[in-house]
Amino acid sequence: MKISVIIPCYNVEKWIDRCLESVICQTIGLDKMEILCIDDCSSDSTLLKLKAWEERYPEHFIIIESSENGRQGTARNIGLSYATGEWISFIDSDDWVEKDYLEQMLTIGQQDEY
Repeated sequence: MKISVIIPCYNVEKWIDRCLESVICQTIGLDKMEILCIDDCSSDSTLLKLKAWEERYPEHFIIIESSENGRQGTARNIGLSYATGEWISFIDSDDWVEKDYLEQMLTIGQQDEY
């Protein structure tokens, strides 16, 4: 079972490292996820930071560079077109998540009553 984590990114150089650190430290493990970061034409060093993460974890990171700023909704839709996971999670690039966030999402999503 794989989760596609979609993260729209626009001028978040101050926050993206904390966000991505919280994603790679998930209790389900990196092997159960792909991380799709959509750079929405950032004008700061967001893209450089994303590329550094991709170099560290090349099997798990996909960076998609948008040709024009389409805002969060467009970036999420672009991410969906690349996603291969059975489950999808959207995380904002200036947020971070608890270590068991994805594990809890899967547990609840797999319960019969949902």
